[in-house]
Amino acid sequence: MAGTLEVRSAGAPPSLPGCAWDERTACLRAPAHAYAAVVRALRREKLEYTDGARAYEELPHGLEVRRTPRPYQQEALDAWTRAGGRGTVVLPTGSGKTHVAAMAIDAKRRSALVVAPTLDLVAQWASLLKSSFRVDVGVIGGGEYRIAPLTVITYDSAFIHMVNLGARFGLVVFDECHHLPGESYRIAAEASLAPYRLGLTATPPGRTDQQDSLAELVGPVVYRKDISELSGEYLADYSVETILVDLTAEEREAYDTARTIYRDFVKGQGISMRAADGWAQFVMRSSMSAEGRRAMQGYLTQRHLAFAAPSKLAYVADLLHRHRRDRVLMFTDRNSTAYELSARLLVPVITHQTAVSERLEILEGFSGGTYNAIATSRVLNEGIDLPSANVGIVISGSGSVREHVQRLGRILRKEEGKQAVLYELVANDTAEMHTSTRRRDHDAYS
Repeated sequence: MAGTLEVRSAGAPPSLPGCAWDERTACLRAPAHAYAAVVRALRREKLEYTDGARAYEELPHGLEVRRTPRPYQQEALDAWTRAGGRGTVVLPTGSGKTHVAAMAIDAKRRSALVVAPTLDLVAQWASLLKSSFRVDVGVIGGGEYRIAPLTVITYDSAFIHMVNLGARFGLVVFDECHHLPGESYRIAAEASLAPYRLGLTATPPGRTDQQDSLAELVGPVVYRKDISELSGEYLADYSVETILVDLTAEEREAYDTARTIYRDFVKGQGISMRAADGWAQFVMRSSMSAEGRRAMQGYLTQRHLAFAAPSKLAYVADLLHRHRRDRVLMFTDRNSTAYELSARLLVPVITHQTAVSERLEILEGFSGGTYNAIATSRVLNEGIDLPSANVGIVISGSGSVREHVQRLGRILRKEEGKQAVLYELVANDTAEMHTSTRRRDHDAYS
């Protein structure tokens, strides 16, 4: 069956890791990712075997363009090598995780597949591999399907195609590997037999079950450096400033009224919003009555006033004027706020709705100085290489530590004389203050 291993023996089946007897085919069967463990067990027991599973090849040559690695990049590669070529490397955005991957491909010289979350990142990876190894690079995703010994694929495409591709690559690199423990994306790792696996992330999973899943699918964290350890020498010096913005009298009255309606309903229904199913309970019960629908509208109104009050957006205009000679990224929680900023401040906007050609034009204009600011929602949180960006303004966001660290990482790529600053605008005396406290629970904000 596609995506699994079959182990057949003339005599009694041996006991092998990850394998179970399959009555349908009268053989041992295991997930493809158990391949390395099965082969090691066969060798350890000195059992002769014929390997008809692997279809990957050795690369005829490695890197054609080399540069001296930074000390921590070499340390990361060495740690991964000592772990048997399986493991996760945690490095901040802008520190050169992709170079660690190129070094790993060079070290193992096996057909390699890079899995990335977005088409933008797929394009960046394909360009890097092509220029570094001087070979044609395959691309799968966004309407393309070209396979080569070095190939880049999106997570979505890997979910669909890995059952047919899993035997063709001896090394798989999972970029932004914190996506992998999800129910769908994990198939991209389970259906691959690649004995060598490298996970890259700036923000590893926080939950124990996700950490365990990542360790099973890719390997445990074998090396880690945080922003605070690399800032100054390898990342731009930076500062973080949290600014409390007072609502106007009218905004305050509207906020308090809306929040009271929402909170009274929650209390009256006996819903604990701290419970695991608190939000689901509120959504379900709010749809069952006119009172509930008013409560939902109250929730949405108070949230909008905290996240995108006119007084907060007016302060953004002041910051943009103050940094008119800098390159500024403005982050919001919702597309509607990003579009509102674009209209008010006459700056380009990028959301998930922005066409690829328009997005490329905007990013090139930003890097070249045609634009000095971009408004965005969440699509620039991850992966995009914008070394000229030196100012970030967080207008609104979730309570996720990962999201907040990713946004900081967007402005930390090292350039001569660069001093980065991240502003976090928080509506004073609103629920957003609790959101701000949660997302700053990271040493980068100490």
